[in-house]
Amino acid sequence: MPIPLGVTRFNKRYLNRVMRHLVGHGPFVELEHVGRRTGTVRRVPLCGFLDEDRTTVTCALTYGPRVDWYRNVVAAGGGRMRVGEHILTLGPPRTLDPAVGLARMPAPARVILRAAGVTDVVELPILASGGH
Repeated sequence: MPIPLGVTRFNKRYLNRVMRHLVGHGPFVELEHVGRRTGTVRRVPLCGFLDEDRTTVTCALTYGPRVDWYRNVVAAGGGRMRVGEHILTLGPPRTLDPAVGLARMPAPARVILRAAGVTDVVELPILASGGH
């Protein structure tokens, strides 16, 4: 069972403001997506793990598949992600088997996600990569 969806309200208001300062360090990335109802461009910090050949980014859906950023990326067929100095153009997410998805992440992340009961993992294909 993922982290309760209600926690996202707190995170959007408080935690994301802090996490934005971590983007570009370790696994912290910033996902840009377009609101499926409003058309508003949104940016959300999260953890993303690039594969070795830099063709996909793997992300855990810590709140499950009903979280806004995921639903928006699905509806739009992709989004953009800032990873360090690079801006990645992403295609539509694909659901991964939990064992496969978690195996793509470093051990500390796997331990934390398993302890939190997170089982939803997706990969986002990288369509293009550019600078700022």
